Amino acid sequence: MDTAYTKPQKSFLSRTVSFLQQNFIRAVGVIIILFIIWRVIYVAGQTSYTPQYWVSQLFNGLVLGGVYALIALGYTLVYGILFMINFAHGEVMMMGGFAGYFVLQAMTAMGWTEGTSWQSVLTIVFMMLAGMLVSILVAVLLERLAYRPLRNAPRLVPLISAIGASFFLQYSALIIFGALPHPYRKPTAIDGILKFGDSGISISYTGLFIFVTSVVLMIALQLIVRKTKMGRAMRSVAESKEIATLMGVDVDRVIVFTFVLGAALAGAGGVMFGLHNTIMRFNSGFIPGLKAFTAAVLGGIGNLPGAMFGALTLGLLEAFGPSALGMPTEYKDVIAFSVLVLVLIFRPTGLFGEVLSEKKA
Repeated sequence: MDTAYTKPQKSFLSRTVSFLQQNFIRAVGVIIILFIIWRVIYVAGQTSYTPQYWVSQLFNGLVLGGVYALIALGYTLVYGILFMINFAHGEVMMMGGFAGYFVLQAMTAMGWTEGTSWQSVLTIVFMMLAGMLVSILVAVLLERLAYRPLRNAPRLVPLISAIGASFFLQYSALIIFGALPHPYRKPTAIDGILKFGDSGISISYTGLFIFVTSVVLMIALQLIVRKTKMGRAMRSVAESKEIATLMGVDVDRVIVFTFVLGAALAGAGGVMFGLHNTIMRFNSGFIPGLKAFTAAVLGGIGNLPGAMFGALTLGLLEAFGPSALGMPTEYKDVIAFSVLVLVLIFRPTGLFGEVLSEKKA
């Protein structure tokens, strides 16, 4: 009789604990969202930002998000093929930025940066090409020397190798280029401000160039992945290397091509980052690399449209967050990495991510 009485009690307690466990994280998430909404409303009542200010911040967020997107796509491409996080990708971007800087210095010495319009445009083109080529070279060497020998090792091993490669590239740049910042001087073709009549709204030509170029490169990547033969091979290797090999796909070639694509985008992003911030340092790739990784996780690691959306969203959060929450601008990094923590807690697969199979997880 006692046993018959206690069983329902234990069953009810077990169900209660299970219910609380399942809904605790949701409840915490709701509390955080309500707090953010309250803070935004409170700050809006205490400050009086003009509409022109918010439009300017919107544009700044889109520009920054475009740079993050080019780097985040490299993370997503490599993860989609090898299921590893290439933490040296930010340094690959930095090397491309330095290549663009030295081309800019050479063109400045020749007088091209302040010469005719076509000379200024060619300077930008040469900077972009140099940044992409150097980043490709660095990424291919990393894949061949640091990642390929560890391809069949436990997944933690190539991750540690990637972190080591990141510090190796960073401190190699410190020894070669020095600790002092290297200034980027904007060519005349993108130096100036575009004003919209008497509305008080203006955007920089540099920011417009960065955003438009980022969008064009992202569209080009989508076309390569979706419409070309190598793109189909990349998608087949992402599904199963073994089956792709049986179907005649050269897996090593596909992996190298994946690193080339990601590095080309990162190199272009490095040049754009230098033009946007007007300086390049030996550690300029570290924080943008981490933020691009945050963007990839936010959108769903392994999902190309998700990485683009996550990067643009992160750029907008950095632009709007400090002002909307009544915080100093320096806290934008805190906001970015808080987003990473919250996404990992409440939606580990990201906004566009799928539930991963046991093999990929």
